[in-house]
Amino acid sequence: MTNLLELYVKLVGLVLIGFILGRKLPGTVPSRLGQFLFYVGGPISIVSFLYKADLSGHILIAPAIAYLAIFLGALLAWLGIKWQAYFTNTIPQKPTQGSLLLAAMLGNTGYLGFPIILAMVGQKYFAWALFYDLLGSLFSSYGLGVALAANFSGSVSNSWQTTKAILINPALWSFGFGLLLRQVKIPNIVEFYLDKLAWIAVALSLLLIGMRLSQLKTWKSLPQVGMSLAIKMLLVPLILGSTLPLFGVTGSAAQVIVLQMAMPPGFATLVIAETFNLDRDLAVTALVAGAVVLLVTLPVWLWLF
Repeated sequence: MTNLLELYVKLVGLVLIGFILGRKLPGTVPSRLGQFLFYVGGPISIVSFLYKADLSGHILIAPAIAYLAIFLGALLAWLGIKWQAYFTNTIPQKPTQGSLLLAAMLGNTGYLGFPIILAMVGQKYFAWALFYDLLGSLFSSYGLGVALAANFSGSVSNSWQTTKAILINPALWSFGFGLLLRQVKIPNIVEFYLDKLAWIAVALSLLLIGMRLSQLKTWKSLPQVGMSLAIKMLLVPLILGSTLPLFGVTGSAAQVIVLQMAMPPGFATLVIAETFNLDRDLAVTALVAGAVVLLVTLPVWLWLF
């Protein structure tokens, strides 16, 4: 309970500071901070935490479960849309359907998932979170997510642009570099400063979440968002989390996977919605409401798993 309270203080505190700064600073600051974290801070933290992580066990199961969670979220959201059409004789517009599907599929497993797992589970099992995010969520966001968005917007997806977005992602390259770095012994002083820089990047990522939340101002899609959040943050973690022992995943590793599955909708949802002219208001509402719901659901998952 002490760890959870400490996490809430740090999590809410840094996001709140970011929210205040987002209202005070020029609108270009969040974008530049996001670029810094994307190209510098994020890769440094990945290399540092991966260097100390435990890669033993069936760790490649993590991205496989990520794909299962994403496909299950999409399936349940599609069934929910069909259920609404059948019982209420109303069906959302295709752009809204696309945003509902994305919000039920894609979680904030990086900016939000990483600091929460580091705080609650520790660095030893951080590689499970990395594998889930980089080999699971990343490819799904810019692969399946883009394909679905193109379908529901009527746009034609450029497969080369999608592939390029994945291949040039610095996080993926730093992931590979981090694996190579594990083969050598780096000086203690280098390891010390690398660790400090990594934690600074984590703190900045929470500030960035607050800054971006300060720019989100609409709640009108909240009733529709409820279905996607229930699927993304409750049903999928509960269903797949209960099956993890069948895959040989138990203990802290299982806790990491469940927490990643239970993360609220990620910023990729908004980015893709904006790119393909889906329902941006719904995507925005999903981000804000999901972050609030997480404060309630987080202790539940820690208790259950």
